[in-house]
Amino acid sequence: MPADLRDAFAADGKAKAKWADLTSIARRDFLSWLDSAKQEGTRKRRIEKMCSMLVVGKRRPCCYTIVSFDLYTALKARPKAKVLWSDLTGIERRDFIAWMEAEKETAVRKRRIEAACEMLASGKRRP
Repeated sequence: MPADLRDAFAADGKAKAKWADLTSIARRDFLSWLDSAKQEGTRKRRIEKMCSMLVVGKRRPCCYTIVSFDLYTALKARPKAKVLWSDLTGIERRDFIAWMEAEKETAVRKRRIEAACEMLASGKRRP
């Protein structure tokens, strides 16, 4: 767990208790959403929002499963990949998105999107 999130949970016992009740996949989704912040200010706001979301009972970040415009465009251009994307489970989609978004460099992310479309077009359900 990142130190800044640990500090936030130390200050908010209710959020920490709700965090402990999450599944490992839900925790991964929150951490991935947190790590995708590019600026320190955004990260701090997300930690605050995460704590408040947990306290009110939210079990996932609100926007984690939204498909990026780059992925949407790539899938639109490859109908075979788009069909398999539509058939993926939520967990399989999150795995692809996490793999694509794990890279901070835009050019590498775009290459991963292209690779994901190739994998999907060939029937592969995991990156």
